[in-house]
Amino acid sequence: MARYRGPRTKIARKFGDPIFGPDRSFEKKNYPPGFHGQNKRRRKLSEYGIQLKEKQKAKYTYGILEKQFRNLFEHASRAKGVTGEVLLQMLESRLDNVVYRLGIAPTRAAARQLVSHRHITVNGEVVNVPSYLLKPGDIIGVREKSKSLAAITESLRGANRSRYSWLEWDQSQMAGKFMSIPERSDIPENIKEQLIVELYSK
Repeated sequence: MARYRGPRTKIARKFGDPIFGPDRSFEKKNYPPGFHGQNKRRRKLSEYGIQLKEKQKAKYTYGILEKQFRNLFEHASRAKGVTGEVLLQMLESRLDNVVYRLGIAPTRAAARQLVSHRHITVNGEVVNVPSYLLKPGDIIGVREKSKSLAAITESLRGANRSRYSWLEWDQSQMAGKFMSIPERSDIPENIKEQLIVELYSK
């Protein structure tokens, strides 16, 4: 499946938010990209433009393409609860996102690659589908043959998992537990999900 592989700092500058993680280049140029990036008299976005920008921001943040994102939204709209919050909760429940949150991979893109290359297990079984939606109680682990991979050990060494109350990590087993669906207040991403709902509701 096609994925965005272009310059990430440029995308982060477009949204005014380091959506791909800490970025020194973003800190140096914290203004929109392009020749007129620092010009404060930029054209004001329409209501539709603001909503579209928020959807694009969510897609880039979680590394999801349009069709997949649309299907996830339709699934969220049929579920119980506030559609926007359910959408974010489903995005957070994706296997690639949880692998990233647990610190097994330094970025979501790296987490997606680990899953696709069959380095990750769910409840003891290898799962190679990054979009796999986890359920509370699921155990996410590193495949036995992959536990010595430098990319994984280095990422785990610098991980900060204490900030995610819905996840639990067992270093000795190199496995984590998806404790519960996170509340919206616990999800750290700076996304205005209601704007996405309004966009798709037109």
